[in-house]
Amino acid sequence: MLIEPGKLLTSINSPNDLKKLKQDQLVALTQELRQFIVDNVSVYGGHFGASLGVVELTVALHYVFDTPVDQLVWDVGHQAYGHKILTGRKENFHTNRLYGGISGFPKRKESIYDTFGVGHSSTSISAALGMAQASSYLKHTDKQHIAVIGDGAMTAGLAFEAMNHAGVSNCNLLIILNDNCMSIDPNVGALKNYLTDITTSKTYNKVKDELWHALGKLSKFGSSARDVVSKVENGIKSVLLKQSNLFEALNLRYFGPVDGHDVDHLVHVLKDLQSIPGPKILHCITVKGKGFPEAEKNQTKWHAPGKFDKVTGEIHKKVFDAPQPPKYQQVFGHTIVELAQQNERIMGITPAMPSGSSLNIMMEAMPDRAIDVGIAEQHAVTYSAGLATQGIIPFCNIYSTFMQRAYDQVIHDVCIQDLPVNFCLDRAGFAGADGPTHHGAYDLAYMRCLPNMIVSAPMNESELRNLLYTAQLPRKGNAFTIRYPRGQGVMPEWRTPMKEIPIGKGRMILDGEDLAILTIGHVGNYAVEACRELQEQHLYPAHFDMRFVKPLDEELLHQIFQKFPKVLTIEDGCLVGGFGSAIIEFMADHGYRSSIKRLGIPDLVVEHGQQIELHRESGFDPEAIAKSAMVLMQDHKAESFS
Repeated sequence: MLIEPGKLLTSINSPNDLKKLKQDQLVALTQELRQFIVDNVSVYGGHFGASLGVVELTVALHYVFDTPVDQLVWDVGHQAYGHKILTGRKENFHTNRLYGGISGFPKRKESIYDTFGVGHSSTSISAALGMAQASSYLKHTDKQHIAVIGDGAMTAGLAFEAMNHAGVSNCNLLIILNDNCMSIDPNVGALKNYLTDITTSKTYNKVKDELWHALGKLSKFGSSARDVVSKVENGIKSVLLKQSNLFEALNLRYFGPVDGHDVDHLVHVLKDLQSIPGPKILHCITVKGKGFPEAEKNQTKWHAPGKFDKVTGEIHKKVFDAPQPPKYQQVFGHTIVELAQQNERIMGITPAMPSGSSLNIMMEAMPDRAIDVGIAEQHAVTYSAGLATQGIIPFCNIYSTFMQRAYDQVIHDVCIQDLPVNFCLDRAGFAGADGPTHHGAYDLAYMRCLPNMIVSAPMNESELRNLLYTAQLPRKGNAFTIRYPRGQGVMPEWRTPMKEIPIGKGRMILDGEDLAILTIGHVGNYAVEACRELQEQHLYPAHFDMRFVKPLDEELLHQIFQKFPKVLTIEDGCLVGGFGSAIIEFMADHGYRSSIKRLGIPDLVVEHGQQIELHRESGFDPEAIAKSAMVLMQDHKAESFS
């Protein structure tokens, strides 16, 4: 198929169109695809470096394999922009991550080419193995199953569990390890060092050359191809006596390393691997941010840089007339350093999110006391529990949505043993453009039901500092959860002196009549706005910041329910089992009959968009709060009159 150079991508609306190109046109196509990603992300924002790094691999995969019949799983999903563009979403790609637009991650409901939703890392091998075994059972013997997993994602226990299982299967499973030494921040740990050893070893490279030479002749052997592969494998084992191969030890045939930016060679390699049955792994070396110099130089910064000038590489920053409050995670990062300077027993732990959580501030100031354990949330929690047994005060900082992955460890290793581990749950509530895989919707519900657990949420930066200060004070047992949202707070002057907050004590923000508004966390600021609007309508509700979901301030609640016939609860969390449910349980337990309405995240999957858009959709932005409060107060006045 001859197409004028510079217009190859225009002609492609599906992998079938891609297959019509001649192989010598693929290099030009990768250049166009890379530029298309740069053009769009620079204007509309989104993840950047990860997708640039797999452009050649993406093109080669869709050129060789028969997608969507052959199942392709991306891990983590922010690698998949090129995949989306080549599979019919090019015209809508400008809506990526925008409210009502396409998702920033693979999504089964969005396209038949998205075989598995991948927002959390390290799920691809398990999912692809399940697909492969289903195909084997259904006698679809020619169907291929490919898991493209970033090397950062390979550090998670789930990936090793899946490889352990895959090694004893006979399924057509190809694991492609995208090795760029990066997740969002640089990779850490022994696996990173091991992969580096493989890529620099002369022995491995010698074996690699011999292997590809043999594979290049496979077509000449016909039915004896398996014998050739077996001989090559035996050769590998004999050569590598002094340097064993982790993947071979798991009974996965290992191929590579190969240049992940040589699209022509990748096509040849993938075609060869199609004819080799069973589970296997292809090790690809790539550069995150490939083709955009600034992204190659500063890969963490350019993971998701926001809007930028594609010519100069300047990242656009919002200009404000007045000083702006910092992000909650920045307040955490600076405050934990302050506390650690005063208390030598404090240590910080994060599973591969030092920049996102701002624990990198502590890592720079005191590197021996801030630990990145890699993408391993379960390990982070149990590791923190181990620290706590020896008198260390661990602050385990995990995004709310990722804490879900370590729930058993929270129960089994922390709460049952009543260990004083502090959990700082960043990105609680709606995460914004990352969508439902990243919304921290459930932590209030899943943490408050656990014994030996304190659950709190600050309304502003000062309260966050006070809760962090309180959490490091001596206490006998009880884990301590502090959850806070993504984004900016409300206090430009946030470096307030820290003080202890009595555990389980709320506070009154505004006194009033007829209606009590009870809030937890940052959404309390929405209630402040709503109360101002109501006062202009000559309605005067009271507002209470409860601070703690567990234990509840029962003394304050008794006062509230004895005075107010109407109660409105507001939370940036799921309504089912959350803060409002806790208040209803208190009412039922103590025989109160006040009328109560709950606002929060409804019992459905909420898609992506800006936080305020999602709050409005869910009915608890300031305007919606004011309307709900007005209805309740007017109903009460009508009832009193009657």
